[in-house]
Amino acid sequence: MVKQDRALRTRAALVRAAASEFDLNGYDGTSLSAISKTAGISMGALTFHFASKAAIAEAVQEEGRGLSRIVLDEATSGPGPALETVVNVTVGLIRLCEQEVVVRSAMRLARERPVENTWSDIWVPIVRLLLEEAENQGQLQDGARPSDITALAEILTSGAEAYLRSRFASKSEADSVAAQLKTSWQLVLSGITAKEHVPAALRVPGASPTDGLAALSQEEDGLARN
Repeated sequence: MVKQDRALRTRAALVRAAASEFDLNGYDGTSLSAISKTAGISMGALTFHFASKAAIAEAVQEEGRGLSRIVLDEATSGPGPALETVVNVTVGLIRLCEQEVVVRSAMRLARERPVENTWSDIWVPIVRLLLEEAENQGQLQDGARPSDITALAEILTSGAEAYLRSRFASKSEADSVAAQLKTSWQLVLSGITAKEHVPAALRVPGASPTDGLAALSQEEDGLARN
């Protein structure tokens, strides 16, 4: 039992060290020797647990997905409106990304070594279903399609991760990126352009001028309560 516990601790330390290296240097820029050095564990022990860099990268991605599933379960377990839940899902994931190097690493690895069951695959379909539910519940403006808003959610979340990464690189002490993502959602949901200043290209025929920008929901009050 003691030997098994030691092996589990060694494996966990290697995954954590690998996550740090992948997060900082990317898949191609990371070597097994660098992971071994960061973990303070011999190459022999590393290769005993993971035969290749691809194997340890997959372990990092799987742990990142696992942590993300916990946040997804928490965000979707409440009784709130579907559209508000979409916001909570994306904000919760970015907050997790701020806190957990394994999740940041999983996100980066998903871009650099696409495989089946990537990080976004575990949450984007859930967001799509929530938005279809929001449409059925009448929470969306006419013309606001769930597929388009799903793409928006993915763009905002990916952008928040990139923004977070740039903050880490510059060692900025600015406010939480998760909080800023929530503010961005509030702006999207409420609209930012005064009625008389909406560009003609964004106006929807037969709809009010701000529909071309807002086009999502009237859930701002519910978001503000969070």
